[in-house]
Amino acid sequence: MRIVCFTILLATMAWQLKSKKDTLMKTKNVERIVHAQSFRMGEMIVKQPLPARGLNKTGPFILLHHAGPKEIKPGSKKFRIDPHPHRGFQPVTFIFQGEIEHYDSKGNHGLLGPGEVQWMNAGKGIVHSEGPPQSFFEKGGTSEIIQLWINLPKSQKMSEPSYQDLKREMIPVLEEQEGKLKFNVVAGKYKDVQGPAVTATPILAMTAYAEEDVETTISFPASYTASLYLLEGELILNGEQKLEKEHLAIFDSASDAITIKTTQRAKMLILAGEPINEPMVSHGPFVMNNVEEINQAIDDYENGKMGVLTK
Repeated sequence: MRIVCFTILLATMAWQLKSKKDTLMKTKNVERIVHAQSFRMGEMIVKQPLPARGLNKTGPFILLHHAGPKEIKPGSKKFRIDPHPHRGFQPVTFIFQGEIEHYDSKGNHGLLGPGEVQWMNAGKGIVHSEGPPQSFFEKGGTSEIIQLWINLPKSQKMSEPSYQDLKREMIPVLEEQEGKLKFNVVAGKYKDVQGPAVTATPILAMTAYAEEDVETTISFPASYTASLYLLEGELILNGEQKLEKEHLAIFDSASDAITIKTTQRAKMLILAGEPINEPMVSHGPFVMNNVEEINQAIDDYENGKMGVLTK
């Protein structure tokens, strides 16, 4: 009799622990869904969900540009973004298709392909240029990238510039559900898998690919602001909210997880990070804390203090 009672007690405790765990892991509410607005930037059509009307940032993330997919015919005329400066944030480029070649005023040079990431800290100022290499235009192909701007806290806005080339073999892949769901962990830690990017503040950044009819829960620290940009496919968020391609879903910071269910094959960028609760003023390629610092950045660039790049 005592053995039976003890077994029942253990079963009851196990159920209570599971119930408590389920209660603790509450899903983050969808705060807003933003459709990416399109505009022309040189030879590329760029989709921009962030910033948007009434939304200048989400957590530490302040800009998201999705360029492509664009088909480039063999022998097409070469184009690239001309040399330009940055200060006060980290510009990050995710290459989904095609190739990107990078040069900057610190002497860095990088050539990146599909699944690779360029993570740059502009810090106190850098001049750079990027675009597909000549060889890509000669052979042709599809180009698709995302450029993300991540704010720096005041204490690091005048840090030394740096550049990270994150090759495919450096980025760990977490596979789930027999390979139907894959997370490429670029920055931060997810389920004990650590991404290689060196970040200025706590950030989780992952690209993810999922087959149709895949369901999963993605957890974050509760204090993080989380967002998900869908490049391709269709999702159901938290069991009720539909997310279509080229839309950005932004979640609140009140809870610690989101659930997704794919209704089509999906390709996505998942972002989460600790908010930077400081004043922010942006002007063109500069992101600082006040107008005076913006004016100083313009003067420093015009006087060559951010370096010079001729490529």
